[in-house]
Amino acid sequence: MSTHEDFEDCPLQNIIRDGGMMNIFRTIGCIGDSLASGEFEYWDNGQKGYWDFYEYSWGKQIERITGISVTNFSRGGMTAFHMYQEADKQDGPNADIAHLFDPFNLKQGYIIALGVNDLKGKNNLNDLYEGNVGSAKTDICLEDYNKNANTFVGWYAKIIQRIQKMQPHTKFFLVTMPDEGTGNWKEESHAKALHEIADYLKNCYVIDLYHEAPKYDDEFRSKYFCGHMNAMGYLLTAHYFMTYIDWIIRHNVHDFRFVQFIGSDKIPFALGKEAAEKQQQENDKKNAAKEKVLVSGMSND
Repeated sequence: MSTHEDFEDCPLQNIIRDGGMMNIFRTIGCIGDSLASGEFEYWDNGQKGYWDFYEYSWGKQIERITGISVTNFSRGGMTAFHMYQEADKQDGPNADIAHLFDPFNLKQGYIIALGVNDLKGKNNLNDLYEGNVGSAKTDICLEDYNKNANTFVGWYAKIIQRIQKMQPHTKFFLVTMPDEGTGNWKEESHAKALHEIADYLKNCYVIDLYHEAPKYDDEFRSKYFCGHMNAMGYLLTAHYFMTYIDWIIRHNVHDFRFVQFIGSDKIPFALGKEAAEKQQQENDKKNAAKEKVLVSGMSND
């Protein structure tokens, strides 16, 4: 059995199956599309149907393995643009997505697996983003996320920034598309974009399947896919993510010292008096914003 201490400097060198250091989290949100939703394809009156079976999703697999409370903010067909719009307007078919930006529903960490539909699906890259994947330095406005550019990077970052405004210390794990071994430029471009976002925004880390996971070639897909992933594929993905997040935490231990305080109104004593007073001011602002939302909701009833 692995001790999680002696891995070589490769995130997926030795797969762990109990969550490892990921178990420091008590709440995780999974923001994604069909591949984050446990989606399967089936015969539906002679046509292909799509079935989001969340209990098979890698997020719910992680929940059962670790005991972490995991919420799926996901459904088939989602893009970064549509995710933000549905969560903002609260008008989509998925109740959890409608509460993604709810200040009373924030998580300690989020795994974001968006981009397949944005870059590869139904000409979305052109229709939604005018063909632009984008760049963090030019497309993200740190002062006001509403001024982000209309690119994939701009909308993806906007999701993170809106949550960070409410809960600044939340950790985000950004998942790249795997390398399917076909030389598709969109997979490499997606990975590059997510690394830029992680370098530009605080508390963001990359789960880099493109560079670190096995190639998702025909042989791999014959085992773990049947259109979308099969049950084994979603479980394997859960193992990959737990292993990678464990590796990230162990290689950035100082970033994760105070995970236990995320989402609470408690301030770590170890921060010292000056930092604690500053943190208290942040908490006061956050609580005032929550109160405003609560009052607004009551007035609308």
